Amino acid sequence: MGAEKIKIAVNGGIQFGAKLNARQLSILVKYLGENQEVELTTFQQIYLEIPKSNAQEIMKEFRKSGLSCYPVGNYVKSLRTCNFCKGSEEEGMPVAQELNRRVAGREVPFTLKFAYTGCPVGCGEPLVNDIGVMKIKDTYSLYIGGKSTGKDAEIGTLLFKDLSPEQLYQKADKIIELYICEGKKREKFYKFVKRVGIDRIKESL
Repeated sequence: MGAEKIKIAVNGGIQFGAKLNARQLSILVKYLGENQEVELTTFQQIYLEIPKSNAQEIMKEFRKSGLSCYPVGNYVKSLRTCNFCKGSEEEGMPVAQELNRRVAGREVPFTLKFAYTGCPVGCGEPLVNDIGVMKIKDTYSLYIGGKSTGKDAEIGTLLFKDLSPEQLYQKADKIIELYICEGKKREKFYKFVKRVGIDRIKESL
């Protein structure tokens, strides 16, 4: 009987595109069995299983190579982003990186998908995810309650616009805190938004 394993999500961090370098790939391969597969998600993450007994040491090695590690399950996923095609500052990469640092990995009632895009083209699909951010010139718009799949798929509701980076961080944090405190166990975020109501969510922020 093999050693107990845990599943983790790994990516190359928030950068220009979803990329991994040769060193990072070689480290991932080091911990894969001959017949083991990795799963690439739509959220620019790789799922893989590692031994539970030395998971912390393995993740430390991953991080030293520039990989980011996240828990799998009912947590805020790392930011899905666009490819920052117009440059770091213009499309707000530092803001995306800081936002990811603040929200990713937080335990919530049900897996929460958070998307960011650096311009109105919307490559990061912020309008059809649980929480979405769109940078427009020097300000940020915040959407909630989008749903990307199913016959009831819908675009999220614009909750705030013209936010500064600090206002964006604060609003995002409060929305997640509200979901943690008032969301029912395994209640999907878009259902939580419908149950609580946009007006009440906005008032609470």
